[in-house]
Amino acid sequence: MNESLSAEHEDRWIMNLRGLAVTEISIGHQLSLRLGSDARVVLGCPFELTQGVGDDRQHVFLDPGRQDVAAALGLFEAKVLSAVAFKTASLRLVFDNGCHLDSRADPSFEAWEVLGPEGWRVISMPGGQLAVWAGQSMPS
Repeated sequence: MNESLSAEHEDRWIMNLRGLAVTEISIGHQLSLRLGSDARVVLGCPFELTQGVGDDRQHVFLDPGRQDVAAALGLFEAKVLSAVAFKTASLRLVFDNGCHLDSRADPSFEAWEVLGPEGWRVISMPGGQLAVWAGQSMPS
């Protein structure tokens, strides 16, 4: 395992993105979040963004394929507190502004991918498996 990817557990990968701020948001047929200068999260399938705390929590479902992602603009300059890729091919990002981003696997498409510093990459494969590249090594 490459130290820059962080830690593999039985059911998940903890990705080393903590402290990186969302420095750019781009929208096309996907939603792309640049984290710092060297990392990127790309969402290609519908996902959930949770905002607020307690009884005021709002769950918003966003669809990048339809450019229905306006609520994600609130992530600009937010810092990542945790980034987890579950081996069921789900993604959870928690930000310091109280937002949680959750994306599930898609049966037909790559739902999301995270491109990290130093070349590591984690991809949600169609049907619910992860493809993981730790730097220059082959997928696992």
